[in-house]
Amino acid sequence: MNRFRAKFFSGNPKPVPSINSAQALSLAEGSAIQNPKCWAMFAFALTFAFGGAVAQAQQPSRVARIAYITAAPLSALTNRIDAFRQGLRELGYVEGKNITIEWRSADGRVDRVPALATELVQLKVEVIITGGGAVTRPLKKVTSTIPIVMAQDSDPVGNGFVASLARPGGNITGLSTLAPELSGKRLELLKEVVPKLSRVAVFTTPTDPGNPQARKEIELAATALGVAPQYFDVHAPQDLENVFRAATNARTDAALMSASGPIGVPNRKEIAELAAKNQLPVIYALPDYVEAGGLMSYGVNFSDLYRRAATYVDKILKGAKPADLPVEQPKKFELVINLKAAKQIGLTIPANVLLRADRVIR
Repeated sequence: MNRFRAKFFSGNPKPVPSINSAQALSLAEGSAIQNPKCWAMFAFALTFAFGGAVAQAQQPSRVARIAYITAAPLSALTNRIDAFRQGLRELGYVEGKNITIEWRSADGRVDRVPALATELVQLKVEVIITGGGAVTRPLKKVTSTIPIVMAQDSDPVGNGFVASLARPGGNITGLSTLAPELSGKRLELLKEVVPKLSRVAVFTTPTDPGNPQARKEIELAATALGVAPQYFDVHAPQDLENVFRAATNARTDAALMSASGPIGVPNRKEIAELAAKNQLPVIYALPDYVEAGGLMSYGVNFSDLYRRAATYVDKILKGAKPADLPVEQPKKFELVINLKAAKQIGLTIPANVLLRADRVIR
């Protein structure tokens, strides 16, 4: 397990001895009036008094100590972490000067998360930022007092992390990725890329709280587009090869990847390879899949979420309570296309779709 730590220490210098400026003026002025030679002492007294006040004002402020924890390898989240750091800098926080961050990663081993969560609670950090429900849930079990900021979560209410989006009610708040209507939009994009699309495979995780609503949106879009969805449940990573084979045997023309949590992103490279092997155009919710060799993705801009997570940290450090900070919905979305993957399966991406892409991997 890789462990990243950023520890910084700031000593607090002893306060400079000082006297009240009025006292300095009174003491020195009396002497100066009686003896002109004492004017030099008078000036020194004033300088000493006001200089002491300035020194006190310039003493370094306290260094806040926060933590970030994720189930995924930190190396796979570079863009999101950079966005979070950028958000902190925009708010005046600089690592090593007025804030330190304890970094923890389970490197894809979800079973390691509880121990890491307990470790962070014992460190008594001021705020903990989580990178997904797989780490938020174990943290919720070990602390009800340390503020927790979700940089992302598929369904905070459905997962039981908050009472409601408007009034979280506990020690957890942050940002949600819940936008079930995007499932229908992905199907529309898939239809544009594969005009002859008539049967689409939908790979889902049945235990995902957002699955029922996403399925409803897919059904609505499928009916409007004249497409028949066929659902394939993915309960564990070991199921991936079988569901791709089943989708191919069912003569589906393309697929939506809705499998979530430890089943999806940690296995994104394998999923992209299976899609290519089965010559199946697949659209994903996250660009992580496309960067790993997948065809295309449309969904929430996660870098924006992580940048916005810094605002929650700032508010909490300044005294706000998580219970009073509403959970925010996603505001930015992005379309990412991988032309290499398209060529690999003999697919041509229409020009009008390429023009709408936020990013194209060539």
